[in-house]
Amino acid sequence: MQEYISKQQQIRRPAEQIYEAVSRFDNLTPALADKVEEWEATEDRCSFKAKGFSIKLRMEERIAAKQVKIVGDDGGVPVDFAFWIQLQEVAPDDTRIRLVLHIELNMMLKMMVGNKLQSALDKIAEGIAQAMNAAPQY
Repeated sequence: MQEYISKQQQIRRPAEQIYEAVSRFDNLTPALADKVEEWEATEDRCSFKAKGFSIKLRMEERIAAKQVKIVGDDGGVPVDFAFWIQLQEVAPDDTRIRLVLHIELNMMLKMMVGNKLQSALDKIAEGIAQAMNAAPQY
């Protein structure tokens, strides 16, 4: 199984506030509903179509203010993977976020998409940080 780790990003919020946003799929509806097809989400599960592929995900593990682990649900993803969102609070208004992807790829797929996966993880982490830093404080 290969491991891809995003660059660490800084979010100027408490870890608990970020965790509350990323630990439920239904919280992602405003951000994702218009970017994918057939988006459906509950607290623990989501499904959608992206580029013609049906994808089903579920929250497998949550550690409050620290980590969320997401995996494929009911054959909803063609490869075995685990996706972690890791949070580390450095100060009350300074949390570092890092994304980790563990994925089973054969050698050919690894050569074809390995660099793209790394780049995508970095962009997703950066996008989460930008969105959270730009959102109003509650």
